[in-house]
Amino acid sequence: MAVLAGKLAARRSDCAPLAGKSTLNRLELSRPEPSRYAKLAANTDSMEAVFVDLFLDAHKKPPAQITLDLDATDDPLHGHQEGRFFHGYYDCYCYLPLYVFCGRHLLAAKLRRANIDAAAGSVEEIERILGRIRARWPRVRILLRGDGGFAREVLMAWCEANRVDYLFGLARNARLVGEIETEMSDARTESEASGKPARRFRDFTWSTLDSWSRARRVVGKAEWTGGKANPRFIVTSLKAAEAAARHLYETIYCARGEMENRIKECQLDLFADRTSAGTMRANQLRLWFASAAYVLICALRRIGLAHTQFAAATCGTIRLKLLKIGALVRISVRRITVAMASACPWQHEFALAHAMLRNAAA
Repeated sequence: MAVLAGKLAARRSDCAPLAGKSTLNRLELSRPEPSRYAKLAANTDSMEAVFVDLFLDAHKKPPAQITLDLDATDDPLHGHQEGRFFHGYYDCYCYLPLYVFCGRHLLAAKLRRANIDAAAGSVEEIERILGRIRARWPRVRILLRGDGGFAREVLMAWCEANRVDYLFGLARNARLVGEIETEMSDARTESEASGKPARRFRDFTWSTLDSWSRARRVVGKAEWTGGKANPRFIVTSLKAAEAAARHLYETIYCARGEMENRIKECQLDLFADRTSAGTMRANQLRLWFASAAYVLICALRRIGLAHTQFAAATCGTIRLKLLKIGALVRISVRRITVAMASACPWQHEFALAHAMLRNAAA
């Protein structure tokens, strides 16, 4: 890391050129403002902003449209950390972090208590992210996508007032299921005749009895599979002329599931779930450190591994096969030599990634 960052030379002989684990730990336990006895302090606003800035810098020119995926997940706790609550759905004591991705790019990782709605704080987080994006890309079209936990009036109304399209799952109820009775009957007839699952779609305008401020476009999926009904619904601001019902559900909405893989990379491959410090502030910093690791490996994959067998590899695969390998580092006055074993199976990919990163930095 020191070689790649050009920080090999230390300012003092007794000081490492990059922060070590002890320094990072002191940063985790620091207060918002530095003091005489605690000179380290984390600038949380800058740490939040850097993820969006890196996403913007990764594009040579503004795209015409981007899709931002939102999701909440559990971060299990095994101690008595600040903000610890029992979540009935996940059946454990946990935090409930909010993640925002654009494809493989991580834009936000916000640690939250678990005694809240999945969409709590999402408007403020999206407003912050979109403010930075539109400052650089004023004409980009933005689609917000999430599961049924984000189909909330406050978030949808904010999107409608700020030129943001949305596509959210919608929790089913008796009224919604009644809207697709005919389609469900047709799907059941086809499934029983063919012996295979069958589905129909219906596009209609719908509103709640009192929680929505206006009627909105809803698409219902009437599916009969495994001998029983499987109705699903989505709500969107996209017009029917832009995306027909089947395409909207199967192609655009279902692609949201790919975000689950990104969260798994963060939490399982890069240890974003190690929030074992006593305070929410310290655990938020730990989550950001893991998020920074994810961003770095994604940049390595995008820039250095684009033409190798690891171009689409997970962060865990890259970490195990390219980073956790034995090597002998020799530092002399003129050069730094990294000697790898001749039997290392991934030495060519390692060398190519190094060359690609040097060219990108030149």
